[in-house]
Amino acid sequence: MADTYRTLAGPGMGEFKDRGSKFIAYAYPVQTEEEALMHLATLRKEHPKARHHCFAWRLGADGHRFRANDDGEPSGTAGRPILGQIDAARLTNVVVIVVRYFGGSLLGASGLIQAYRESAAEALRQAPQQECIILAHARAEVTYAMLPEWISAAKRAGLETLREEYGETTAVLWVGAPRSQLENTLLQVKAYLRKCTPSEGGTLPWPEGVLSVKAT
Repeated sequence: MADTYRTLAGPGMGEFKDRGSKFIAYAYPVQTEEEALMHLATLRKEHPKARHHCFAWRLGADGHRFRANDDGEPSGTAGRPILGQIDAARLTNVVVIVVRYFGGSLLGASGLIQAYRESAAEALRQAPQQECIILAHARAEVTYAMLPEWISAAKRAGLETLREEYGETTAVLWVGAPRSQLENTLLQVKAYLRKCTPSEGGTLPWPEGVLSVKAT
C-alpha cells in the first residue's frame, strides 16, 4: 500500500503531425470524471472542426479508475495509446485529450497509434508534476488540562493536525499520517500518554477510515 502517488501540478500541451493530420494533445490534473468531461467539453467547443477528440484518464490515489475512448477512430488506436502514456509516466488523477485534424490521408492502425502515443507523451512531458502524500485520519477528544501533552505527543510521533474544534471542556482534534504509518504512529502517541485514562484526559486517537491528499 503506497503512501504517495504522482500527478500533474498543471496542464501541458503537445503536438504531432503526420501526412497532413495534426494531433494536439492536452494534459490536465483532475480529481473526478466530471472534471475530466468538463475539459473535454471545453476542447470540443474550442476545436469544433476537428475530426476526433480522443481521450483517456486514470483516477484515484491507487489509480483503479480509468477510461479510454477512441471517438470514432479504429478500436484501440487512440484511447489505449493515450492511456498507455499516462501509465508509462506512472501518473494518476490525470486526463489527456488529443484533438485530431484530418489531413486527407489515412494513417493506418500503426500510424494512428504512434500519433496518439507521441502527442500524449509530449503533453505529459510539458506538464509540471508533483508527488502527493495519502494521509489517513484519526480523531481524538482531549481535555484542556491534557491538551499541551497531547499536542506534544502528536508532534513527537509525526502526526499532522488537520482540523481542530474547541468546546466548553474538551477539544476535538483530527490528525493524519501517511496511511501505512498511521497505526504505528497512533501506538506511539498512546504509549506516550499511557498514564492518561479517558476519564482524566479524554479519548485516545482512533482511525476514522478517512483519507485525504497533501501535495509535497
